[in-house]
Amino acid sequence: MSMSMTLPSALRRLPLRRLVCLVVLLLVAAWVAGNWPVILAGLDKLRGADRSWLLAAVVVTGACWIPVCLLRQGTVMERLPAGRLLASQIAAGSANHLLPAGLGAHMVTLRFFQGCGISTARACAALALYSLAQPIGRYTLLLTLIAVCPGAIPLGALLPAEYGTLALLLLVGGLALVALALWSVRRLRGLVRDFLRTALTDARALHARPARVLALWTGALAFPALQGCVMVTVARSLQMPVPTVDIMIAYLAAGIVAGIVPTPGGIGSVEAALLIALVGAGSPVSVATAAVLGFRIVTVWLPLLPGALVLAVLVRRKVL
Repeated sequence: MSMSMTLPSALRRLPLRRLVCLVVLLLVAAWVAGNWPVILAGLDKLRGADRSWLLAAVVVTGACWIPVCLLRQGTVMERLPAGRLLASQIAAGSANHLLPAGLGAHMVTLRFFQGCGISTARACAALALYSLAQPIGRYTLLLTLIAVCPGAIPLGALLPAEYGTLALLLLVGGLALVALALWSVRRLRGLVRDFLRTALTDARALHARPARVLALWTGALAFPALQGCVMVTVARSLQMPVPTVDIMIAYLAAGIVAGIVPTPGGIGSVEAALLIALVGAGSPVSVATAAVLGFRIVTVWLPLLPGALVLAVLVRRKVL
């Protein structure tokens, strides 16, 4: 059988989500190839970065697991074992880079919740609440910083009009597809109705307990704040000529834009959005490139190996 006949059949067997991610990663690879001189200049600048600031970035990255654990605890009524919760979230961070849209982390957490005696329906409801609280925390922090420093950055420089149009089109298209699926499949409507009933019941019960409310929303606000601090420390290691608040706003806005494209671990989409945001905030391109590379090394590649090892241990001990 010829290559021309086997390749289309292989592509047809690929799930649509995986095919979309493959296309996105190929586009990122093409962008990297076309901008290789800029990336090399960024790497050169990163080699000359201040080591003490980079060490601070590593420490703050490790601290980011604490609000994630708080956020997870705030989504369930049961008291979770703190040690295993922390281990599961370290493992989830590694699994998050295998599947898009946070699915890897959600799968690990789902297994952890089930191991703690939480039913599958309530565990899925907890994951949904987590997925809702996290962007609410990010949006709240971003809007607060913009309100405190209204003239810090022109939003048009961070979010060009074409990106806003693309986001709106994708949102409308996604909602239309969901509505079509619900209208067409009666069984799916029943499943969604039952899931929403469970999720709303659990959410009301959780918000009647002050300890869970505190854990949920403290974690939702603290996680993007600490991640923004990582970006600030990496930028300071490179002496980026951009104020701290502007860097925080750039990071938060870039994270929202990058969420439009569901790549594994945000690889590709985060880099592109963050680079555009930092340059829009006033950073030179080479310094912004180095800062983005340093941020991804500290927050993704350094925790990847320990996260994979913890994941293997938890699976071997049947915690997951």
